[in-house]
Amino acid sequence: MTRAVRLHRSAVKAGAAGKPATAARHAAEALRLLGWPDGEPSAPALAARLLLTLAHAEAEQGRTDRGLELLDRAETLADLADVGTVLQQRGLLLLRRGEIDAALKLLDAAVPVLQEHGEPTVLARTLLNRGVVHLTAGRVRLARADLRQCHDLAGTHGLDLLAAKAEHNLGYCALADGDVPAALQTFDTAADSLRRLHADGFLAISMLDRGRALLGAGLDTAAAEELDQSIELLKRHRLSQDLGEAELARAQAALGSGDLAAAALWSARARARFTRRHNRAWAALAASLQVRVDLAAAARVTAGADHAPEATTRRKLLAVARQATRLAATLRDLGLRHDAGGADLLALRARIAAGDTPTAEQRVAARRVLPADVPLDTRLLRRLTRAELHRADGNPRPALDELHKGLATLQEHRRRFGSLELQSSVAALGADLGTVGLDISWSLGPPGLVFNWSERSRAQSFRTRSVLPPQDPQVADALAELRQLRRAVRLAELEGRPEPLLRARCSELEQGIRRQGWWAADTEEGHGAATDAEVLAELARAGQSMVTYLVRRDQLHALVLASGTITSVELGAYAPVAESVRRLLSDLDTAADRRLPPKLAAVVRASADRQATTLDQALIAPVRAALGTHDVILVPTRQLAVLPWGLLPSLRGRPVSVAPSASVWLAARTADRTATTGSPLLVAGPDLLHADAEIDAIAALYPRGRVLRGAAATATDVLAGMDAAPVVHVAAHGHHDTQNVLFSRLELGDGPLLAYELQRLGTAPGQVVLSACDVGRAVVRAGDELVGFTAALLHAGTANVVASVARIPDELGPKVMAHYHRAVATGVTPARALADLPEATPFVCFGAG
Repeated sequence: MTRAVRLHRSAVKAGAAGKPATAARHAAEALRLLGWPDGEPSAPALAARLLLTLAHAEAEQGRTDRGLELLDRAETLADLADVGTVLQQRGLLLLRRGEIDAALKLLDAAVPVLQEHGEPTVLARTLLNRGVVHLTAGRVRLARADLRQCHDLAGTHGLDLLAAKAEHNLGYCALADGDVPAALQTFDTAADSLRRLHADGFLAISMLDRGRALLGAGLDTAAAEELDQSIELLKRHRLSQDLGEAELARAQAALGSGDLAAAALWSARARARFTRRHNRAWAALAASLQVRVDLAAAARVTAGADHAPEATTRRKLLAVARQATRLAATLRDLGLRHDAGGADLLALRARIAAGDTPTAEQRVAARRVLPADVPLDTRLLRRLTRAELHRADGNPRPALDELHKGLATLQEHRRRFGSLELQSSVAALGADLGTVGLDISWSLGPPGLVFNWSERSRAQSFRTRSVLPPQDPQVADALAELRQLRRAVRLAELEGRPEPLLRARCSELEQGIRRQGWWAADTEEGHGAATDAEVLAELARAGQSMVTYLVRRDQLHALVLASGTITSVELGAYAPVAESVRRLLSDLDTAADRRLPPKLAAVVRASADRQATTLDQALIAPVRAALGTHDVILVPTRQLAVLPWGLLPSLRGRPVSVAPSASVWLAARTADRTATTGSPLLVAGPDLLHADAEIDAIAALYPRGRVLRGAAATATDVLAGMDAAPVVHVAAHGHHDTQNVLFSRLELGDGPLLAYELQRLGTAPGQVVLSACDVGRAVVRAGDELVGFTAALLHAGTANVVASVARIPDELGPKVMAHYHRAVATGVTPARALADLPEATPFVCFGAG
């Protein structure tokens, strides 16, 4: 009996830690000691609890029916104190089987029984499970209430693991609300607790969920790292279904980052795992991703080529087409009609890339009218396929029209759900739309057409609202429910359940949201894509010139907008230029280290000068004559977005501003003419050498300014002070998080001010200067989407942001910033004030200039 009790404790502990196989082994051994299943157990109450534990462990390993059988037996042995536990466990297992309503009834019945007779641990667990049921059904407000009650109860009784699980699911609530950054933060907090508790099994699930959230935010590299850790833990604990899903997500991350070899490897592993589990639907999804990878690999060889593919590549593409056609039939047999339609489109794209002329029957996939509930990726894939058909038929203008409609659809999705809530496959398709459109417009010839297409397809997120959820509680609840129910519909589809009621509820929610006007009003684009005529007119008014950089077929090009015309200039291969940018930034970071020996410092500075000269010759010299003597606006691409342009010899002493797109520049020009009503804000953060001296030197220039220092410079007060301020100067440590740029931050008196929090500003500040190093850096994603602290300020509506894109010596900030602000305080533009600094620096003016 004593040994059975000890084994039961071990089984419960293993189950709570996410180790179902271990839990099942301990519980089964204890039951054998009590004489079960060969006869009646010697201790019925203990046997009932062991059966409950074993039922949960069996279900966790995918044997739900076996778990329900064990619960039937446990119910016959349970005493009053365990009746609520039986109800709770049965509800949980029905939830795992997708029977949400039945699960909720049992959990609703269990809560009052447990409140009167049960243990706090079981009550907290039941509240946790009921919260998950509400979350699955899309009732996020009810889910949050149960999860918070569970978290508080667990905290009161020292149930740390349950508290961590509740915290993790509260992250899911934030994700359902559409607040991706808050969800990631909550997942992080829960993961830290799980690590302290050594709950590796549940930690693996937590990492999988966080990886999916990062993947949904388009942060493929960060998602890959999180998923790699999750996969190792899932292997250790033999959580086979979750492992397969993690491998499939890992394949998506690799595809999103362009690593086709890794994507092929992970998708093959996932497919093999699902096949061994006889899970045909998930195996077909993995196979579908494999087809995408195979098509991308074969098409990469012929991308944008003016000639037919070579014989070997053509054979590969036709093999992909046949594979996709077979897969489409399999998906239809499984009831996955939307996925089947996507496979048909992949087959058609492969045939077009192979140089085949598709038959009328094969073209049906592109002409088919799509029902309202078709996922976004299928809609975009259809537009892309139709464009490629028009192009293959020699009709470039209709092809551009299809691509334009595809980008408009993508933009509408961003307006509805937040620009950082896109699945990686959608982001990749958006980049494909832009790439094909650029190639077609280039072949048609006029530089104005190329410019206009570039503006449609680059940095689109700057034309949408924030990633934070809407403030209207009814709309927020409806959107949260819609997100969750769409996910539930998808999971039901994979399990072969039609769920017509869920689909009907999704349609009802969509109609209600439209009636309330949120999609049409509060989330309208701040500005559309700028046209060549609009930009040329504003440049003439401002007396400025612009250079827009593009990469086409790995070659770098420049479009120069000056004196009312647009000129196209070929600049050569992109790769060497990108390498020079990386070397220059590395040299600047190294040179900023005051511990560097003088001789080595001189070598590093000489290397930086060489790289700057090389870049000047590649990027500025070919366009210098066309620019004349005007101030310059630069619209970079890819790695050029983080180049310290002011260090290039031809641009020293010349006002230069950098913008993610001409559209962003045009919007910033409008914002620059808008009066701000607040007071200047000057911030000296904690633990930064020279910060107080820097602020003291500036403060005299702004007599109406508000000064916040050290511990008094809290994130809350700084954010409040930024609202509608004409000038904000922050001398504080910053950190650019390369893995999760949403969390790039300024270190302030009470902790960090995160980049995504800037979206809470009512009125953006007119000008922000970030004098400390690092936070001026950014990550450039597909479609020249700029993400980081500087981008967040521009996205919020700030007209000008001055920041360094490389490390600077601590003592440099006070010296150059006093000079800068003396000029700005007299009405000099930020770009001119930077150009007139007594020495060249890696500070860049982003925005209007």
